[in-house]
Amino acid sequence: MQNLKRINTWFLLVAVALAMPAFADEKSEKQGLKIAKERKDRDRGWQNSVAEITMILRNASGQEATREMRVDTLEMEEDGDKALTVFDSPRDVSGTAFLSFSHAMEPDEQWIYLPAIKRVKRIASRNKSGPFMSSEFAFEDMTSFEVEKFKYDFLREDTYQGDKVFVIEQIPQDEFSGYSKQIVWIDQKHYRVRKVDFFDKKGDELKTLEFEDYQSHKVDGTTFWRPQRSYMYNHQTGKSTELVTENLKFKQDLDESDFDKNSLRRAR
Repeated sequence: MQNLKRINTWFLLVAVALAMPAFADEKSEKQGLKIAKERKDRDRGWQNSVAEITMILRNASGQEATREMRVDTLEMEEDGDKALTVFDSPRDVSGTAFLSFSHAMEPDEQWIYLPAIKRVKRIASRNKSGPFMSSEFAFEDMTSFEVEKFKYDFLREDTYQGDKVFVIEQIPQDEFSGYSKQIVWIDQKHYRVRKVDFFDKKGDELKTLEFEDYQSHKVDGTTFWRPQRSYMYNHQTGKSTELVTENLKFKQDLDESDFDKNSLRRAR
């Protein structure tokens, strides 16, 4: 009888040990998803924006090339956002226009107008991991954050530049993503993304994106935060791209008609 009790106790301990990792995984997934949803909810209601941005490309030797562009963005209540980017300089890219329709559940839609060949080209989903305008940003980086695009896992609490942050892992659900996972650092006070580490399909660290100099903007009494500087560094090539926001305005005279793929050629 005593031996039977020992055997039953042993089986019980094994069962508990086997169940604990699954329970821990489920709990961390729910916590990661909760943080991602709060991040998204904190950034609803800004309606639309117009920005003037300087893009600085740096090669591994530190040589720079600068581009000036304008970015119009429209918030969509039931779907991902729409964005139109128009390059003003230098001369070889002036007039290039990029239109992006982000989606929560369906593949994103993207088009680019190249004035040199006077043609609008659709960016195929399988090419979304390619470089955007020779920068270290991929086409898939140029879409709005939508919770449904990823699977989440809470990793830990940490600090980043003196701020308390949540560190979560998000795994792209799109088979054509160029990333196996992303590690995202989100500040606990405002749920602003401070840093993202990107890993390639092999699981190796590929790039790091840092957001700096956040500025607050009031829209109908609600505060929204936007970084003045975004810095993407490629660990594998030594190249980097910096985006500096020179001017940003919300609640401008924009609607869906301003984001028409058929009018890309006329975007100026």
